[in-house]
Amino acid sequence: MQKLGDFKLPQFFNYPPYFTLQPVRDTREKQVQLWKELILDYCRTQKIFVIGLEEEFPLFSNPAIERTLSHEARDAFLLALVSEGRAEWMDKGHRKCLILWHRIQDWADCILNFVKDNGLEDSVMTVEEIRSGTESQGTDLHGMDRTVLMRALRLLEHKGKLAIFKGTSADDEGVKFSI
Repeated sequence: MQKLGDFKLPQFFNYPPYFTLQPVRDTREKQVQLWKELILDYCRTQKIFVIGLEEEFPLFSNPAIERTLSHEARDAFLLALVSEGRAEWMDKGHRKCLILWHRIQDWADCILNFVKDNGLEDSVMTVEEIRSGTESQGTDLHGMDRTVLMRALRLLEHKGKLAIFKGTSADDEGVKFSI
């Protein structure tokens, strides 16, 4: 089994045809599904939130078999994630993609579980403490993309689970939980 750092790559990663968009519909659907799962799994385990379509990304090439995904294939696989709500284009030119290995609602649930597990139901924390504080170490929240975190917090605010308040800078933004 080939690895990329500590990440175990699936068997299809060594199969050259999977680096070329397949012309037969059924085969392409299977190919797209495998790539979607691989991208989400890799991004989750490596805590990657943004993939640049034009940039080097470890999954998009396999030097062992001398294969690289074409721009068209990269676009097709990311577009499939976007169509399922598992990614969003960050720009109009579709050059950067925000990967949602948890959907925003799932991130909101992670935050609620974090708050309950740590007895923070009526506490105040800064946004930075949630994504990089000692309490969040060892959780999916630690090192989380700020944009994704803010969207999940706004969703919880809309549901009346917390209040977001502004400080003098972005690092001073706070959250008052009321669960």
